[in-house]
Amino acid sequence: MHRSVFSLALLLGALAAQAEPYRIVEVASPSALPLGDLAHRTIAFSDRPLPEAADGGLVRFEDWARTSPLQKKLLSLYEGYEEPTISVTAHGVTKRHKEKLHLYVAQARFLIDKPAASIALGRYASLSFIESVDPTIKHERIAAGDVLPLKDPQSAHNQHPQRRWCAETEVICFKSRYQLEGKFPTVIRLINKIDEGSRIADFLEFQSELRVLRQPDLDQASLAQLTGIKATAAGVLEQSIYYVNQMMQFGKLLAVLQPHPGKPDKTVASMFLALAIETDVLELKKDFERYPVLRNLVPAQVLLGKSTFNTGSSLSAGLPLFTRNRVTAIANVLGEVK
Repeated sequence: MHRSVFSLALLLGALAAQAEPYRIVEVASPSALPLGDLAHRTIAFSDRPLPEAADGGLVRFEDWARTSPLQKKLLSLYEGYEEPTISVTAHGVTKRHKEKLHLYVAQARFLIDKPAASIALGRYASLSFIESVDPTIKHERIAAGDVLPLKDPQSAHNQHPQRRWCAETEVICFKSRYQLEGKFPTVIRLINKIDEGSRIADFLEFQSELRVLRQPDLDQASLAQLTGIKATAAGVLEQSIYYVNQMMQFGKLLAVLQPHPGKPDKTVASMFLALAIETDVLELKKDFERYPVLRNLVPAQVLLGKSTFNTGSSLSAGLPLFTRNRVTAIANVLGEVK
């Protein structure tokens, strides 16, 4: 009888631990936070801008590259990535134009109650994992021949110079579509009607590669410097967004798992997200100010979740809320008790 009660108590305790979700705590710098200050099932999170950041949360690519060269190296679409030069046609005249970029950068840290060696990251390089993170974004697997930088001259600069996207056997690639929510579809139709030359889509469509980096490919010294933890990375999960239909040039999600230096039964997970926004998008403010109904559709405010148009919990909510929800969802999956 006592044994049965004890077993039931253990089972209920395990279920309770499994059901406890992670929660976000804002900090100045997750990588500078002592591990002893990181509470159970807590995510230390920051997307605070650099002093050079514009509009309260976006930093110019050139400032990011200058002040955070290690982030630029590891969180760009590929090492050595620079702002692209593209062809722009206006009034029948085509000119070469340097696409200036602004970056939204976030980082997070949390503990996983499992040894790092026991976490098989390969099982998360799957479409089911991506689908579980944000159900409002729909995904479909694609083959290497479907990679748009190989077909679309306007995104050719996003092709990795050392290897082809999606060509390796241990990666998966997929296209994703997100239908903007709330008032966005209606107001976008209005913008396209007001400006006959405008062709803004009411959805975001992007292509990504998801892979687990092989141990020989890991730059252990740079990863340790990026995370601030002197421990060999047991695994790295990387999502590279190499094509977006509008607003953005690229995105990079990096999840680094390292054994806890003082607790071998725990893993330290460090996550980084960088999204490159086209600066031209941020400069549309003056065009919208002419129409009262559009005055709250200032692109920078919308992207940072500070507009009355923001809604939901995904991309339509703005990057800060979207990122926090995404990081929390990934932490809950990685931190499942099994």
